[in-house]
Amino acid sequence: MFPILAKDQLADTVFSVRVKAEEVARRARAGQFVILRLDETGERFPLTLCDWSPDEGWIRLVLQVVGRSTRKLSLMEEGDDILDLVGPLGRPTEICDYGHVVCVGGGVGIAAILPICRSLREAGNRVTGIIGARSADLLILEEEMGEVTDELVLTTDDGSRGIKGRVTWALEERLKAEKVDLVIAIGPAIMMKFASAVTAEYDVPTKVSLNSIMLDGTGMCGTCRCEVEGKTRFACVDGPEFDGHAVDWNLLLSRLDQYKEEEEVARRLPI
Repeated sequence: MFPILAKDQLADTVFSVRVKAEEVARRARAGQFVILRLDETGERFPLTLCDWSPDEGWIRLVLQVVGRSTRKLSLMEEGDDILDLVGPLGRPTEICDYGHVVCVGGGVGIAAILPICRSLREAGNRVTGIIGARSADLLILEEEMGEVTDELVLTTDDGSRGIKGRVTWALEERLKAEKVDLVIAIGPAIMMKFASAVTAEYDVPTKVSLNSIMLDGTGMCGTCRCEVEGKTRFACVDGPEFDGHAVDWNLLLSRLDQYKEEEEVARRLPI
């Protein structure tokens, strides 16, 4: 059992939970994730590690309510137990001194980009953060991101906070203005696709974290397969980070679309 130590609501459908998971916390690295099963009848689903404490033995997860399991987790409280939690899974982000790194986070992808920014800055990089959401009330972790970046740019689609527009627009303006050695983009697949298209025009290396549908997290089921450089890869064991310029985005988006109807049905089901 993995007890919930704290829960906070960050936005309308976005929650943060701190969970006691000592072994995971000791081994966690930026860019990795865990897979949870809330109870004996529950499904397995992945969540990226947002933060952790090896000394205190906890991990922090940020979730958006998109289906039955995330809704059920959002309703759990401090003291409740998660039945299964496996991790850390996936290949960690390769951290070294690249120079100037721009980290782009969209929506709940901000939670995944936060520990990457921290690790990159600790390695000596100059880190520019660009984070965005549809509106100010959906923009999360602004204060935490400000602490782990040298500069933080905010965007909202409706202009209610920061620059009016998409994170990709702010990214292109930065690429026009100065030299960037690496871009890391995490968020909705369509955002990462367009971020990769922008950086390709400026010949800037780009890493993305693919949000393929996952089941077992060990490469056995093949649910999270994607195509990178014309070859089949599994996001859970070969990723989740890949070269954004080598991903077959149309195929990935097509696979994700297959699950939208099922998600909408699951959202309406009773807990």
